[in-house]
Amino acid sequence: MKKDGITLARKRQRNTNCVAAIFLAPVIILLIVYIFYPIVETFRVSAFDWNGISSNPKFIGLGNWVKLLHDDKFWTAFLNNVKVMVLSILIQIPLGIAMATFVEFAGKKATIFKILWFIPMLMSSVAIGFLFTYALATNGGIISSISQFFGGTNIDLLGNPDTALYTVIGVIAWQFTPFYMVYCVAGYTNVSKDVYEASVIDGANKRQYFVHIALPLLKPTLKSAAILSMVGSLKYFDLVYVMTGGGPSNATELMATYMYKLSFAQFNMGYGSAVAGGMFILISFISLFTMRILNGRKEGR
Repeated sequence: MKKDGITLARKRQRNTNCVAAIFLAPVIILLIVYIFYPIVETFRVSAFDWNGISSNPKFIGLGNWVKLLHDDKFWTAFLNNVKVMVLSILIQIPLGIAMATFVEFAGKKATIFKILWFIPMLMSSVAIGFLFTYALATNGGIISSISQFFGGTNIDLLGNPDTALYTVIGVIAWQFTPFYMVYCVAGYTNVSKDVYEASVIDGANKRQYFVHIALPLLKPTLKSAAILSMVGSLKYFDLVYVMTGGGPSNATELMATYMYKLSFAQFNMGYGSAVAGGMFILISFISLFTMRILNGRKEGR
């Protein structure tokens, strides 16, 4: 009887595994085709001197990687990515939590603000890039027009190497801060209303409730938001490419824009793949390091 029970349990487990495999197979196939294979192929192509078109790529081994290590333009692009990452986190997440706190405390009265503030997220990054390119133009742009109204001169924010990157970061923050607002609003739903009511009974005002109760409870949400902002900033491409193309004088060049130019403008697919591989390694390392710092070591390890 016991033997029959074990056999039946094994059959059920085997059937469960088969069903699980059937349902997981499409996902696994998609991951292999669209994620794992492109990563492996990128590293393979980086070992060749190839224009992406010819049928006889020249194998050069680690030549592209040695060149990458000494490529000042790539490391400048990496530092620009780091600036975008740090400033995006410092701007977007505090503004997002402030906006979320406002709509949380205001209740239904803040519905109109939710709609208005979320509009930038509904727009294409390319459309936003063109919009701000014209809005910040030296001649006829909003900033230049205001400056001229007060008797000043034209102001070229995107054409000045000292201000171009920070201007682009401001536009990025304008577009993506609403995402972190919604993310933090979702975080507030995990904070029980009973906690707020108890704090009010104990005499706490809204500022004290936010600082001493809500903010500590939102820490997991803010950690996740910081990681999302960091990863997104390190691989950013479209808005920057539309607004400045990486200029002026490489002031806004990012790793993704540099990789795109090498691969699809200069047709240096081998070295472009090495740059893409370098991006993958750096982003993975920074992401894992940041997650380790934010989450800390697990107990008992």
